[in-house]
Amino acid sequence: METRLPPFSGLTAFHAAVRHGTLTGAARELNVSQPAISRRIAQLEADLGTPLFDRSRKPVQMTEAGREMMAALRSGFDMIEAATDRIRRAAKGRVVTVSGPSGFVAYWLIPRLGALQEAIPGTVIRIISMEHGEAGRPGDVMIRFGVPDLQRQNEVKILGEEVFAAASPLYLARHKAPGTTDDLAGHTLLTMEDARRFWHDWPSWFAARGAKMPGGTRHLDFNSYAMLINAALAGQGVCLCWSGLLDSFFETGALVRLGDQSAASERGYFLALRDGHGARPEVREVLGWIAKTGGADALTSEPSH
Repeated sequence: METRLPPFSGLTAFHAAVRHGTLTGAARELNVSQPAISRRIAQLEADLGTPLFDRSRKPVQMTEAGREMMAALRSGFDMIEAATDRIRRAAKGRVVTVSGPSGFVAYWLIPRLGALQEAIPGTVIRIISMEHGEAGRPGDVMIRFGVPDLQRQNEVKILGEEVFAAASPLYLARHKAPGTTDDLAGHTLLTMEDARRFWHDWPSWFAARGAKMPGGTRHLDFNSYAMLINAALAGQGVCLCWSGLLDSFFETGALVRLGDQSAASERGYFLALRDGHGARPEVREVLGWIAKTGGADALTSEPSH
């Protein structure tokens, strides 16, 4: 059975009253009188069959039902605002939003933005960076890290997961470089333990190679890959690097690969269109450029179909 939604005027009045903390502020925002705000909220409560505010307390506070409704409205209005912003920007010109994991955005995409804009002139590129496990707004062009998913139509793989150890010359100047990466005892390993379910960490990296995790290591733990890499560049320890992701640092010598040992898996970075076949031409151009630059390995059909 289809659920009947409450009056939108009541929802907007309640949402505004909570955000402003006063009926006066809500009335000013919605350009109505304060009594009109009170009536709309009262009608909403009558429709729901329960009060949204506990008026027996000063200052007035939301009830449990009010908190639940406000959480839903906040999420819904955030999505509406984001969609409105995208539509308005698109109406003014060629705007393409690209969303992806923070590490990919920081170390692969941003260094190539100049080349992307030269290849597709007249297009404004907007970037949405997300941490793994974080719910975020999908872009017109979406990049994700994970395993292949054949249920995702027209998704292409742009980077595989070959992982190896590296350190900066600053770190190696203060610590004797290990003969091999199996000889890291006494070294500081930079970790992201909270992200183990998403990618290789040190124990899984050694295990994937059939090697034993060395004892006597020290750990520095971070909650983002960007911070971890900044620590590596500052000479704070040895990090794990993904092939193709940090090329600019190896080209300049800011990072040095340690040995030739690496671990690989079927995981990688995957590229797709949010709107599939209905994507705008400029969106397809941006996806095609990223796919070509990343050396895409098509999983299903070509993204331009």
